[in-house]
Amino acid sequence: MRILTTSLIVATLLVGCQDDPEPTSPDSGTQLQDSGVPAQDSGVPGNDSGVPENDAGVTEDAGVPEDDAGTPEDPLPSGPPVPQGPPNVPENTPAFPGQTRVPAIQTKTPLKTTEIASGFRNPWAIAFLPDQRMLVTEKATGSLYIVTQQGAKSSAVSGLPAVDARGQGGLLDVEVGPDYATSGLIYWTYTEPRQGGNGLAVARARLVDGAQPRVENVQVIFRMMPTLESTLHSGGRMVFTPDNKLFVTLGERSILEGRAQAQDVKSHFGKVVRINPDGSVPQDNPYLNTQGAKPEIWSIGHRNVLSAALDSQNRLWTVEMGPQGGDEVNRPEAGKDYGWPTIGYGEEYSGAPIHQSTQAPGMEQPVYYWDPVIAPSGMTFYSGTLFPEWKNDMFIGGLAAKTLVRLMVRNDRVVGEEHLLKNLDARIREVVQGPEGALYLLTDATNGKVIKVTPQ
Repeated sequence: MRILTTSLIVATLLVGCQDDPEPTSPDSGTQLQDSGVPAQDSGVPGNDSGVPENDAGVTEDAGVPEDDAGTPEDPLPSGPPVPQGPPNVPENTPAFPGQTRVPAIQTKTPLKTTEIASGFRNPWAIAFLPDQRMLVTEKATGSLYIVTQQGAKSSAVSGLPAVDARGQGGLLDVEVGPDYATSGLIYWTYTEPRQGGNGLAVARARLVDGAQPRVENVQVIFRMMPTLESTLHSGGRMVFTPDNKLFVTLGERSILEGRAQAQDVKSHFGKVVRINPDGSVPQDNPYLNTQGAKPEIWSIGHRNVLSAALDSQNRLWTVEMGPQGGDEVNRPEAGKDYGWPTIGYGEEYSGAPIHQSTQAPGMEQPVYYWDPVIAPSGMTFYSGTLFPEWKNDMFIGGLAAKTLVRLMVRNDRVVGEEHLLKNLDARIREVVQGPEGALYLLTDATNGKVIKVTPQ
């Protein structure tokens, strides 16, 4: 274990695989391209540079102020926003004050980052077992590992189904079932290869621990439909709720054929769905009695949701990828339409417009948005005691921004923003809170790492 000082790149014409570039891997080949867009964008981001070469000792975030702006009793932050460059679409103005570029805040507590384990090829998700070992998924290979707090990594868990790992596909999220102590069940999302294409699937199985871990009695409990040939925008985050329901976030597959279905309740594309742990449909789902609708749907009009978490009131929040501009924080509610692609704050990578407007009747506004984008992935609300000033704040992994984004939220509005750990120079794919109150991160690289964040 060390202390740190600190793609498949998709050149898409349309929708923002540029916002989530995968590090180029040895088996990557031709670039993927959407169809039907007037002009090609040449602004493809660079390769993932991973973790800096200079890697010695414990780090402390620079520029930490004496005053702590993070506790609820303090006055709301004021001043300039986090430096982030000019907006891509300056003519798009926020619908209300504080919807974007809120004042910058700074954490008072000095931070320490500890490398727990490395050598993962594009890791995607972390879930904690009851004994504080971690399940870690490896997107590119479809492998699942058990990792100890000391950094020991098991052999790959056997018995998982095959994945389509092209582009943004592969083995994605993993969660430990709420009844794990008695059932041993774990859940995961993955891009399922199918005749005629692929689609996101949710599976569960009993984890058999030991020197050669495996899963048995695998059940696929949900399949995104329809099947489509696309290597992009599958979504894939899962969130269990205290009332024993499971939210799953789904992308709109990026290409025009999928994008057009984001607000169509007959399709799973661009939706948040809500199911029971066995895959059955809760009887209070909003579209259960809508003729022709997919009964699993909870909310519609999303682009590609890679961040999802419950707040202190057990309400679902998500952060979704925008195109060029327009990453969004939302609080999806039952039966509501979040507007993609009709409304939004971004544009095509060609510079062509996407949206009819930034607002429309019957469509929800984002709680917050970024332009330029951070490329969000992974998310948690902090509820621990190691960092009292972070209580109830939202943390989001930034891929393109190469940062851990902290949002101070008060009364369902973002009032302060901070970009942490930029000295890691790493694409942050996952952020979860550990049992002891530390934050655990995954860096998205061909030598991906598990990093633990604690007070100095």
